Amino acid sequence: MASLNRRSFLGLAGAGTAATVMAPRLHALGWAEQEAAKTVAANDHIQIALIGAGGQGMGDTRTALQVPGVKLVAVADCYNGRLERSKELWGNDILTTGDYGEILARTDVDAVIIGTPDHWHKRASVDAMKAGKDVYCEKPMIHLYSDGPEMIETSRKTGKILQVGSQRVSSVIYAKAKELLAAGAIGKLNVVSAWWDRNSSMGAWNYTVPPDASVETFNAEHFFQWRKWKAYGSGVAGDLFVHLFSGTHFITGSNGPVRGLATGGLRYWKDGRDADDVMLGLFDYREDFNLSVRVNFVDGGEENSGFLFAGSEGTMAIDGNTLSLLRVPRYADPGLTVDTFPEAMQKTIIEEHRKQYPKTVTSEDLLGGTEKFEAPRGYSDSFDHFANFFASVRSRKPVVEDAVFGYRAAGAALLSNLSVERGAVVRWDPDGMKLV
Repeated sequence: MASLNRRSFLGLAGAGTAATVMAPRLHALGWAEQEAAKTVAANDHIQIALIGAGGQGMGDTRTALQVPGVKLVAVADCYNGRLERSKELWGNDILTTGDYGEILARTDVDAVIIGTPDHWHKRASVDAMKAGKDVYCEKPMIHLYSDGPEMIETSRKTGKILQVGSQRVSSVIYAKAKELLAAGAIGKLNVVSAWWDRNSSMGAWNYTVPPDASVETFNAEHFFQWRKWKAYGSGVAGDLFVHLFSGTHFITGSNGPVRGLATGGLRYWKDGRDADDVMLGLFDYREDFNLSVRVNFVDGGEENSGFLFAGSEGTMAIDGNTLSLLRVPRYADPGLTVDTFPEAMQKTIIEEHRKQYPKTVTSEDLLGGTEKFEAPRGYSDSFDHFANFFASVRSRKPVVEDAVFGYRAAGAALLSNLSVERGAVVRWDPDGMKLV
């Protein structure tokens, strides 16, 4: 890959992209400004329903309703308290029900948000698409590997949109990282390091159980803290690794790893859960780079997550809505270590070396130093992700994160669980999207 000189790099840094991002401060020209400026006709509203009104589902709905031209008409959840809260938030005129079939039977629902526990993602999504609804499904798309092909095929057969909710795929920061990597800003990519660490009870999924939770109808702790059990969730791999994989795949353009090895365990939150609170994974990519991922729920500090892309000529780090680029190019002249050789030999070697490398590369030829890119204050990739989804619902154009992309990200992430269970390396076909 050709090295960037100072002029070409500065040109790259200042140029706009298809995602309308610029340096040093990325100007979103974003959906927030563009969409808010549009007047949406009364008959052009997209009417949505929420299936699974937990914390993520309600958060998704709040964000979705910020997109102009979107209206909530119904909410389904198994806990009556959440249905009551939905009316408090969004009005008494919305339908609330404990049976999402009532929602799918309505002809005035265009799309649904699936915010259920992981083990219901496939069934709710498939039922919704067969009922003629477009679907925004929370990550991870799958709970079991068998879920993926059925969800992909149902979307294809019905012609209904399925977008998976890993919002970084719509982020201007990740779009800029993708552009810089493709342009050779850090040379050849060798290693990607990604992590998501926490150190709080809430971060470890110990969500509040309401006093009126009915033990007669369900196990209250399992219902409200479902991520702690493999029967309903996918552990730290499905909850957090999947974000790291979707970001990696988007930026690099890869379909996924070909093999992986993971280890982990319950190190601190030994409260009856069977999902590990620490997990580390290593993955090989056929594009000739490695990915290391880590989640630690007992990290002894503040919650933090990020990426470090290491290349032959620099590194690229993502921290929230900031992208930092550090370039330390590799000079063509490898240098010499000859001072331990006899003087006559040193002279011969130096003369031959100067013939092979007659010119010394200067700082003006290759760019060193750092560059930082920032999204505008208040920027939300979650908003952009929903705006992209609703734009596709209107236009019927492909979404930014379809079922195939979502399955490849989740399938790769869940290799970690499989590796821990087997105590062995697991292999994955990223094109065929299957275990091998």
